[in-house]
Amino acid sequence: MSDTSAPPTMGRFERLLSLWVALAMVVGIAIGSLVPGAVDAIAAAEVASINLVVAVLIWAMVYPMMVGVDFGAVAGVARQPKGLLVTLVVNWLIKPFTMALLAVLFFEHIFAPWIAPEDAAQYIAGLILLGAAPCTAMVFVWSQLTRGDATYTLVQVSVNDLIMVVAFAPIVALLLGVTEIAVPWETLVLATVLYVVLPLLAGLLTRRALGTEAAVSAFTARIKPVSMIGLVATVAILFGLQGETILSRPGIIALIAVPILIQSYGIFALAYGAAWLLRVPHRIAAPCAMIGTSNFFELAVAVAISLFGLNSGAALATVVGVLVEVPVMLSLVAFANRTRARFPGAEHGA
Repeated sequence: MSDTSAPPTMGRFERLLSLWVALAMVVGIAIGSLVPGAVDAIAAAEVASINLVVAVLIWAMVYPMMVGVDFGAVAGVARQPKGLLVTLVVNWLIKPFTMALLAVLFFEHIFAPWIAPEDAAQYIAGLILLGAAPCTAMVFVWSQLTRGDATYTLVQVSVNDLIMVVAFAPIVALLLGVTEIAVPWETLVLATVLYVVLPLLAGLLTRRALGTEAAVSAFTARIKPVSMIGLVATVAILFGLQGETILSRPGIIALIAVPILIQSYGIFALAYGAAWLLRVPHRIAAPCAMIGTSNFFELAVAVAISLFGLNSGAALATVVGVLVEVPVMLSLVAFANRTRARFPGAEHGA
């Protein structure tokens, strides 16, 4: 496994990342409202429900993490299977069903007096789609921010992607109570290529060109700010694209966010706590909890649109998942970093 024992070096920009993200949200909403033409131009750059501008920025975020992937250490993952086991159990045996349960609880019962039944059914469907799609791309960013093991994180994400190919449609079909789910395979394949395969290839070529681990470490330290800038720019664009929705329907967005927030923090607590009980090293435990907490929102949004339509409540619910994710994940990154010492061997960089 890669050595992450060195103390983290954080510049001023990284220490104030939450502030920059908050400002990016405000700027994004302002641009979406005041300069809709610019937002429309960005929105038009889309292939298979994946926005190419956002894809480039996510690629910039993921690439520094991929440079840290040591293919020679991949075999070592088999010697520490507990982190992968936690990820798989939480993502595929727990998360989709707890999200469905929370969605039904809130929209058929707690929020029922304020929401029409047909709208409630749409929001439930959108939340189910979110719960069945674990994160692919952004988890590399969260792993980097928690000093996660780059190689182990790659294996975790890759295994989840393989399972998603065969499990996503049956789980969604079961929870939605329908027999046919039109999974946009082009979205799934394109996202995997853009967010995993190409950055990984670029990282591998970069490692070979640099030669030594010292050179790799120095290079990743230099390009790390690019990753953070990419995150802030992505947030601004996402909020710009959804600015009109946020301003026109703030009440319903707040209601949809409630079960998403409970699910996010609950799933993280479950996975992170299980990793701690199993004495999984922090560099593996933090990313393994992040994978289940965040969502593959491109896939969820694409399926919601294909099944229910662009202006449906299901599509809106998946979009709210996008809006909620970054602030939630940043708070969990901060918590994971503060609790690193509670994990076995942390003082030795284990």
